[in-house]
Amino acid sequence: MEILSIFSAFGLSASAGLNAYVPLLVIGVVAHYTDWLTLNAPYDLLANPWVLIILGVLVIIEMVADKVPAVNHINDAIQTVIRPAAGAIAFAASTNLVSDLNPVLALILGLFIAGSVHTVKAAAVRPALTATTGGMANVPVSIAEDVVATVMSILAIVLPILMAVILVILFALVIWWFWNRARQRRAQTPQ
Repeated sequence: MEILSIFSAFGLSASAGLNAYVPLLVIGVVAHYTDWLTLNAPYDLLANPWVLIILGVLVIIEMVADKVPAVNHINDAIQTVIRPAAGAIAFAASTNLVSDLNPVLALILGLFIAGSVHTVKAAAVRPALTATTGGMANVPVSIAEDVVATVMSILAIVLPILMAVILVILFALVIWWFWNRARQRRAQTPQ
């Protein structure tokens, strides 16, 4: 059970890097309406109906703001702080049943994972898409990110093993991409 909580935590914090509020809303809804996830204090606040309403409104605001040109850049700047914090909360909340994991370490891991995903999204992927498509791909990519964040959040709780496999594959693809890119640069460098 402990290893499954870790897989869930990684998936939830990674999805927070795409959309800060989706994983928190999924955690809250699952904890409120099912017995699949039991949250200890202070994370049990995520299952409070008022907090769920606020998170739902924040999800809508972030989804809309990310689709409006120019506003999406402001949103990404604001989310540079919020997404890693949400990832830290999601990681810590989903691992609160793990007795061997230090809560500070859980917060740091969540912060790092969500922050890394957000950084790749906001500093590399989105600017490249904007530059190569003149901004035409931003809305479809934003919709895809929302769908991925939602599916990842649900899978992280319902099928944490599958989430672990997906994260390992994504991590391997990122390493392969960086390795391939470095190899291409070395090949292009005049000797």
